[in-house]
Amino acid sequence: MAFTRSTKQKTVYERTITMNYRSTRNSALNVTSAHAITKGLSDEGGLYVPESIPQLSKDEILAMCDMSYADRAFEVFSRLLTDFTADEIRHCVDSAYNDKNFDSNNIAELAKLIPGTYVLELWHGPTCAFKDMALQILPYLLTTSARKTVDGKQIAILVATSGDTGKAALEGFKDVDGTSISVFYPEDGVSKMQKRQMTTQEGKNTHVFAIHGNFDDAQTGVKKIFNDDEFSAMLKENGIKLSSANSINIGRLVPQVAYYVYAYIRLLEQGAVKEGEKINIVVPTGNFGNILAAYYAKNMGIPVNRFICASNKNKVLTDFINTGVYDTNREFYCTNSPSMDILISSNLERLLYHLSGGDGAAISKLMEDLENEKRYQVSGAVKEKMSDFFGGFADEEETKKAIAEMYEKYLIDTHTAVAYKVYEDYRNATGDETPTVIASTASAYKFAVSVAEALNMPKEPDGFAYVRALCEKTKVKIPSGLKDLDTKQIRHDSVIDRTALAKAVKDSLGL
Repeated sequence: MAFTRSTKQKTVYERTITMNYRSTRNSALNVTSAHAITKGLSDEGGLYVPESIPQLSKDEILAMCDMSYADRAFEVFSRLLTDFTADEIRHCVDSAYNDKNFDSNNIAELAKLIPGTYVLELWHGPTCAFKDMALQILPYLLTTSARKTVDGKQIAILVATSGDTGKAALEGFKDVDGTSISVFYPEDGVSKMQKRQMTTQEGKNTHVFAIHGNFDDAQTGVKKIFNDDEFSAMLKENGIKLSSANSINIGRLVPQVAYYVYAYIRLLEQGAVKEGEKINIVVPTGNFGNILAAYYAKNMGIPVNRFICASNKNKVLTDFINTGVYDTNREFYCTNSPSMDILISSNLERLLYHLSGGDGAAISKLMEDLENEKRYQVSGAVKEKMSDFFGGFADEEETKKAIAEMYEKYLIDTHTAVAYKVYEDYRNATGDETPTVIASTASAYKFAVSVAEALNMPKEPDGFAYVRALCEKTKVKIPSGLKDLDTKQIRHDSVIDRTALAKAVKDSLGL
């Protein structure tokens, strides 16, 4: 059927096929996108992936020039969510991508850093981090999906966070009818600013818990709840359905694909690249979701030369890309880029599924090895197919140096600084001058203490004083989402054992 809509832009896409989703651990499973979004994880613990990657032709890409962000997102979603009607997709994108939710009229901005290098600013949403790009729309995708699949049930959202996802999910789902949300974060593994954002969260359906442990403990605990048949049966008896706002949910990844499509089209509009000219994409990542979205964008038709995967001192992804061995038997570091302090990169499973030709049994074996041995090794054929990826890392001192070197041109946070340093290493090693987009994942003010330290600024009594001092020094505007955070009331102060997540969920649901 053809899509039509009553906005000034005309859709460039006519839907002709239905595209479903498969589980990374069960290739025979085939479900609609609404089912995949509502459920989050498949029954055997696999992640949902598109059975095929829909294509954007060159003409369709060109036709998206001069469209708004919401209109471009509509085009991407129309291809990936084929069981949604045009009106449903339009409702979702227009409800999320507007000036009420984002400080920028463009939703995301593309800034020129140096000749040939651009920064994709993904932090103009309410929590000043890239997670807003997906988590402002996920509640609409999820409630729309739930009406199609589990009508009448309450949706219980579970989130493990290393900092940014938690607040963004809380902000997106607060007071959404028919939902509750429980967020778990490592007590000593997030910045003071991130912790304050979560502990002051308003909303009658929001629940926040610090845990004694690291992000991987939180993520493992959430996965165990999803795979607990007894717990699921108890929820079913009470008319409740579990789902996730983590990037294990395909409803998180689809919106991320949209902003890489957007970035390329902005380069075309600005004359920074010619039609069909390839770009590099640099992504600071720990859980691999953000860079996986770029991989999907390439497979949809966006011309990409290399994916540059930037890690911090927890460089498990760097080592994997370089060796084909994924090994978590290593020391875990708390760094000044805490959102990447991760050793178990959940979304890598999705990439491996695609590179293995959709071999669910092979992926199940790899994940069993990871569970039992804390490591796995991919085949030579899979390793060879990863040639589009470059892996590098930056330690804390290198991160600080990058911030200091750049701040008079462009003020970057610690995660974006990791990406910039790794990109510099890549360019020096390869001589590659391909036009490059660096994903900037957070406002510098979200990590003001670390940024101020990198600039050798005087010590301040707390993180909020650092925000004010950094503004005074750099004259960069403080995002509205971070203003007056220190005066807000603490509403969530629970600290639990890493083994007590299921009990916390049960209590939060009043069961």
